[in-house]
Amino acid sequence: MILKPARLLLALFAVAAVPAFAQNVATVNGKAIPTTRLEAAVKQYVAQGKQPDSPQLRDAIKKELIAREVLIQEADKQGVGTRADVKGALENARQSIIINAMLQDYVKKNPVSDAEIKAEYDKYKATVGDKEYHARHILVETEQQAKDIIAKLKGGAKFEELAKQSKDGSANNGGDLDWATPSSYVKPFSDAMVALKDGQITETPVKSQFGYHVIKLEGSRAAKLPGLEEVKGQVAEALTQKKVAAYRDELVKKAKVQ
Repeated sequence: MILKPARLLLALFAVAAVPAFAQNVATVNGKAIPTTRLEAAVKQYVAQGKQPDSPQLRDAIKKELIAREVLIQEADKQGVGTRADVKGALENARQSIIINAMLQDYVKKNPVSDAEIKAEYDKYKATVGDKEYHARHILVETEQQAKDIIAKLKGGAKFEELAKQSKDGSANNGGDLDWATPSSYVKPFSDAMVALKDGQITETPVKSQFGYHVIKLEGSRAAKLPGLEEVKGQVAEALTQKKVAAYRDELVKKAKVQ
């Protein structure tokens, strides 16, 4: 059957209209919400691991997109977008989105290598050391207070009891600092701690920026450090942040700022 020109035109229009209509999720007061916006929202939601793609998820996102369109249309009617504070916030958001996209591209082009991760992990191990220590301490404001405490300890007083007067948060726990590596403490403290033998107490007060310490070493043992594979992701993330910071600083340094 041969269609007449008028019918042929209608048929062609109907065929062409189907894909155009399918490109939109919905139309709100004449304003179309494109399907691409729905797909992008679904992809982002699934990537965050909140829930898998499903008809229920798509329906919920569709409703949210419609509600947002209704709200933005009302906000436009009220002229909210023309306010100075809103314009400023929009400009800040625009800059953040563009900058983040640029930095993501930079990270893709300059990925952290396994060799860099291994080198950083080895540096961490060297800094932390191969031993950890279980110490207690009493922190006071003056050297004389610390000397008095040491004298009482030599006279038979219990460390845990005297620790109650410590101005440190460990006072209620007998001054117990649990197991930790020397790098966890400020240098004057760690130097004095590692010089002690198990069960020994510092003979003289140890001064730091926090005050005066009296330290007791309960024990020491080989450090239980996590393996490279356990912390590889964290190390990679830290190195990536360093690279991004260095790239930013380099750009700022090159810029002509007046």
